[in-house]
Amino acid sequence: MNNLYRKQPNTRLRFNILTFIIYILAIVLLLRLFSLQIVNGATYRETSNTRLTRESTLYAARGNITDSSGNLLATVQMGYSAELYKTNSDNQTLNETILNIIAVLEKNGDQYIDTFPISINPFQFTITDKDKLNSWKKTYKLDSNATAEDAFNYFKDRYEVQANSIEDARKIIGIRYRITTEGYSSTKSITIADNLSEGSLSNFSELSDYVGGLTIVTKANRTYPNGSLASHILGYIGKINGDEYSTKKSEGYLINDSIGRTGIENLFEKYLKGTNGIKQIDMSVDGTVTEEYTAEEAVQGSTIVLTIDARLQAVTEQALQNTITNIQKGTYGHKYNATAGAIVVMNVKNGEVLAMASNPTYDPNLFVGGISTENWKTITELNALPNRAIQGQYEPGSTFKMLTAITGLQEGKIKINEKINDSGPYPLGHHPACWLYNQSKRTHGYLNVTDALKRSCNYFFYETGYRVGIEQLDRYAKYFGLGVKTGIELPSESAGILASPETAMQIGGETWSVGHMLNASIGQGYHGFTPIQMAKYVSTLVNGGERISPTIIKNIKTGYGMEISKAEIQQHTKQIIGETNDDSENLEISQEYINAILEGMRDVTSENGGTAYQVFKDFNFTIGGKTGSAQTSKNNQKTTNALFVGFAPYDNPEIAIVVVVEGGGTGSYAAYAAKDVLAQYFGMNEEDIVEDVTARPYTEQQR
Repeated sequence: MNNLYRKQPNTRLRFNILTFIIYILAIVLLLRLFSLQIVNGATYRETSNTRLTRESTLYAARGNITDSSGNLLATVQMGYSAELYKTNSDNQTLNETILNIIAVLEKNGDQYIDTFPISINPFQFTITDKDKLNSWKKTYKLDSNATAEDAFNYFKDRYEVQANSIEDARKIIGIRYRITTEGYSSTKSITIADNLSEGSLSNFSELSDYVGGLTIVTKANRTYPNGSLASHILGYIGKINGDEYSTKKSEGYLINDSIGRTGIENLFEKYLKGTNGIKQIDMSVDGTVTEEYTAEEAVQGSTIVLTIDARLQAVTEQALQNTITNIQKGTYGHKYNATAGAIVVMNVKNGEVLAMASNPTYDPNLFVGGISTENWKTITELNALPNRAIQGQYEPGSTFKMLTAITGLQEGKIKINEKINDSGPYPLGHHPACWLYNQSKRTHGYLNVTDALKRSCNYFFYETGYRVGIEQLDRYAKYFGLGVKTGIELPSESAGILASPETAMQIGGETWSVGHMLNASIGQGYHGFTPIQMAKYVSTLVNGGERISPTIIKNIKTGYGMEISKAEIQQHTKQIIGETNDDSENLEISQEYINAILEGMRDVTSENGGTAYQVFKDFNFTIGGKTGSAQTSKNNQKTTNALFVGFAPYDNPEIAIVVVVEGGGTGSYAAYAAKDVLAQYFGMNEEDIVEDVTARPYTEQQR
């Protein structure tokens, strides 16, 4: 008891000391608070306002696309964009800010992004699809019978727009509508305009105090320095839409991003898209930016290196255009209404595509930032978007005769030295005759397979095809790559069509007959192949029957400097475009038979009487080739496509070339384009090559 009594004074002392310390701390805190709020309050509030930190996106540059030598085909160009952040302002202030921004842009000729689907003077909806328009009205709880003017006034009231003119009101609503549909906040901006001019940059700097929330950001904008060169290979980009954004935002995409729509831009979007960085922005409460610094660096997208050669590509495109123009003018003899075409140039050893042209063409720069209605109309009217080299399906005409010949020889239905007599109309089917008989009532007489190819005698191949039958013909066609997707690294490749009883019934509602078999033997009827397939066919032929796979990708280098493996590229391509479903069996082709066919192709270009002799008679070296003319129907009018396939040099083939000219009339005319391309590839002096355009042309019917 005494011990407890003696401890109480010590306990009371400690309690008093603790209480004293608490009072002292409280006094210090109160003094500090007085200093912060009263003595230095204004200073600290100003500092706090200017250090309102926000994160902004540091946009990654899209990856480059180059030719095989590193020449830039698609790259980026640094530009400036105007972005708007949300501030603590009322509707009237926001509307005035928007009008001020647009005034600067219009003054300097800059375009701003506007997706509001109503135009004025007169009022009308820009959504032409009735179902989509009704869905849009339903989204904004508009009456289904609401007119464009009704809808306009609804949004005008909703955004509290008090403009001096209907034009100004429309401008404000355009941006406010995007804010509604895309959203923005104090940390998430909305892009008002891309590719700002120097004038706009200067004006925005001067008006910074009157446009709260506006910030200027640097962006790497897509550009194609060579204009339309290789446009069908490269493809184009377009703004991401709402549905795409919903599925891709988890992959790092932003609502203002662009994505690849066609070509390489589309198929390799995963690699071309870079990794965005983070930029820290210090802002005042009124949205004025006070300081910016990089928190995380952006990483540029991968560089896609193509197999094509830019210079050869340019010559190929020009040769195709020149040939189409010359055919229209009648430069080579007869005039034909040539309208379009395609060329493929391929390395026969490894399948690398060295040039791929499609005509008409377009400039992918027109799509960057959104294509205008006028430009879109022009491109679509020309039907310039399809890549005819991989999407166009053409009857091969007489260029198919090598396939008929190899099938007949390999299956023992004809022999190398066997001669078949072209005696006029064929005795079976619909009694078709050779083109020569139709022209002059003359015949080719007795021909072996080499001479039949040289002179493109239909009768010989009617007989060969009849002996072979469609089942064997299709079997060999598949092996050589016809009627089967090649798997080239480009989207939207067509599979092509092989003539067969099933095809005749499915497409034409016709029962297979001897006449169908005869047409198929000379590349007519229900055959339809792409130029890339025909290039594979010719390459396989000159390779002694060893098949190759066309490719247009040389390599891919990431933004970190690493090279993507071929296996990964192939796997990625298959995931996007699917398997080629090439179930053709492996065939052992006799080199003796191939040699006989190649000799016939050599004679086509180098011996008098060959169907392309007039084109290549003064050429510096020997090549192999085959002309073809295929009758077809376009817009319910009959026309004749011109085709030429070839390889060079004859003794040691390096490249294969395929030319198709829609409405070109005769295959010998298509050969002129091939001649120009070959001259470029082999470094010949084109001025020394004399084209005899006055010589009487061969007119090939059903060749």
